[in-house]
Amino acid sequence: MAYWLLKTEPSVFSYDDLVAKGRDMWDGVRNAAALAHMRRMRRGDLALFYHTGRERRAVAVCRVVSDPYPEPGQDDPRIQLVDVEPLQRLARPVTLAEIKADPAFAQWELVRQARLSVMPVPEPLWQRVLALGGGPAPT
Repeated sequence: MAYWLLKTEPSVFSYDDLVAKGRDMWDGVRNAAALAHMRRMRRGDLALFYHTGRERRAVAVCRVVSDPYPEPGQDDPRIQLVDVEPLQRLARPVTLAEIKADPAFAQWELVRQARLSVMPVPEPLWQRVLALGGGPAPT
């Protein structure tokens, strides 16, 4: 299993929206690096659901429930997406400010490449975010 971070503007699609739908496509990714990460995702992987914009915080954990597949309506085979479902809200959101203040995160893409919308989360950082969020990893 791998761990990921998926960013979204909550006014466009929030964790509450995913909960209401139960499952949805993670589409609209166009950055080449983010797409390369998305093509490496596999069914069963877990992802931090991160609200961008004014919030800038990890709010929940979701599960990848499909392998990558071509985004409908796109002619470019590199543009792929995965389906995700909600798992659990973090007991306490973990802010970008907290992450930047912790030296353990200094080399993570979230700190170094702030605009990247899909990125891997190394397992030690995954565990650290969950600890900061007040809860153990979901099963």
